[in-house]
Amino acid sequence: MDEVEVPSYFLCPITLEIMKDPVTIPTGITYDRESIERWLFSPSSSSASACPVTKQHVPVDCELTPNHTLRRLIQSWCVINASRGVQRIPTPKAPVSRSQVAKLIREAAKSPQSKLASLRRLKSIASHSNANKLCLESAGAVEFLASIIREPAVAPLTDEALILFYSLHISDAKLRNLAETDFAGSLMRAMQIGNDESRAYAVMLLNKMLEVSEPAKITGQVSTNQLFAELVQVLRDRISPRATKAALKLLVHLSPFSRTRIMVLEAGAVPVLIELLLEHSNSSSDDIKVCEMVMVVMDTLCQRAEGRAELLGHAAGIAVVSNMMLRVSHLATERAVRILLSVSNFSGTPRVLEDMLQVGVVAKLCLVLQVECNSKTKEKAAETLKVNARYWKKLPCLPSCFLASYPSC
Repeated sequence: MDEVEVPSYFLCPITLEIMKDPVTIPTGITYDRESIERWLFSPSSSSASACPVTKQHVPVDCELTPNHTLRRLIQSWCVINASRGVQRIPTPKAPVSRSQVAKLIREAAKSPQSKLASLRRLKSIASHSNANKLCLESAGAVEFLASIIREPAVAPLTDEALILFYSLHISDAKLRNLAETDFAGSLMRAMQIGNDESRAYAVMLLNKMLEVSEPAKITGQVSTNQLFAELVQVLRDRISPRATKAALKLLVHLSPFSRTRIMVLEAGAVPVLIELLLEHSNSSSDDIKVCEMVMVVMDTLCQRAEGRAELLGHAAGIAVVSNMMLRVSHLATERAVRILLSVSNFSGTPRVLEDMLQVGVVAKLCLVLQVECNSKTKEKAAETLKVNARYWKKLPCLPSCFLASYPSC
């Protein structure tokens, strides 16, 4: 195969590999279907809505026209060169039609068994391509799945519906419409009584809804106390990394309000957050993101006396916060300094201040003043040192940088 010269127009402009299912987009350029669908649906690409070759705008729901002539040429070329190690490319499956999807949805109404069979067939269809996912949404699959999730729990149905619902490319408009209804309450019920997979997808769907709607739209549909209790339980159970991140994102967006902070604290969040920090102490991008979100929530909770008491009541509380400084990211350092300043100002008993010195807080704060950091972070670090300088000066084993900064205290 390496010795065979492949015609350039057989290659996808994105992957530079032979196209298996060539399709032409409105700009007139032909790509392999899988490659251009991945490009158009990529949430991480800032240029995902532009043609990779012409840079012209391309709607994500644009028509992908099969290039049958080019596909036949590629298949004929593969047959001719089969003796030289070129494998024949099979004829691709045609995308599903709206009428096929509508028929499956109608058949689901016959019985619970029919509903489960239809769900599994729709799940299989969605897994074939992004185009199929778009077709499912336009043919009414979103409403069909939402109705199943709203039903009194039938475990196999709810599980399949949640998985498929999350995999679809649901428009922001439809997610906002769901936020206006009781759908958040249905997702919370799935978090309460579902298996681990259902709970994970339920919390991830709640997070998707929150990304496009106001927090009040979500909290207004459910018992907020129960919601926070379930989110903390998801964190405690370590269902999956994605579920952990989704639950943390929800807490970040929902906990800044005074009344919700109390509910998060009552749900037992602080010990769980501390344990998460202890587990995610590596430098991988996933661990960094988790630590940053935990520190944001912890900072919010430590603005209340109850939150500071929970932090100080944990054997590793102060130590793990100190460990976040100058190790994870600028954001984690900033939040750690804020927490330590809050503890110093409002909960700085002699025992607490001595513990802070023993676990290295003073040395870390001194380092914050010397390295490149946000100016406000430096100010808060200096304020923390200054507030407690007279007490720390009396204790042995002070860092030399502290003695140099506060010689007269």
